[in-house]
Amino acid sequence: MNTLSHHARPVARPRARVAQAWMNPYAAGFLLGLVLLASYLVTGRGLGATAGFAAVATWATGLVSAAHVQADLVHAKYWNDGAPLLNWTLFLLLGAFVGAALSGWQAGRFAWRIERGPHISDRQRLLLAFAGGFIAAWGAKLAKGCTSGQALTGSAVLDVGGLFFMLAVFVSAFGLAHLVRREWL
Repeated sequence: MNTLSHHARPVARPRARVAQAWMNPYAAGFLLGLVLLASYLVTGRGLGATAGFAAVATWATGLVSAAHVQADLVHAKYWNDGAPLLNWTLFLLLGAFVGAALSGWQAGRFAWRIERGPHISDRQRLLLAFAGGFIAAWGAKLAKGCTSGQALTGSAVLDVGGLFFMLAVFVSAFGLAHLVRREWL
């Protein structure tokens, strides 16, 4: 007879969460449109993330020299009377990060991993992601608006620049997809 006998209870194993189905992209787009509308109603402005990053840069620069920040035309508009971290778009960025994390957790998809194709290493993927992020940030600063500001807000108000930006994004993405698809397949 087994020494554990029939009185021993099996150890309960935690059940793995089953990932939920992805949200309908049309419903997600509609909800994003409602968020954009709410942003206009509450703040009088559309969505955009560039100002949040500029507020952090202004804060960091202000730690070294507040006088330089106040004299610099670019940083001065984010100085916010000495409280650049109270910029509302910074809270928008934090809310987007927290909301994405909660949504991923709730849907059973939250995990620390590096998404990549089979023909690229983790290191290469991270380097390419960093380079792409740097180029996007630099372009956002040159264009005076990020993709959410240019595409969502600009297109929503039928701004010619926003519409051309969206056209350029789609044309570039379709053109580049053919060149980089082997990295993901």
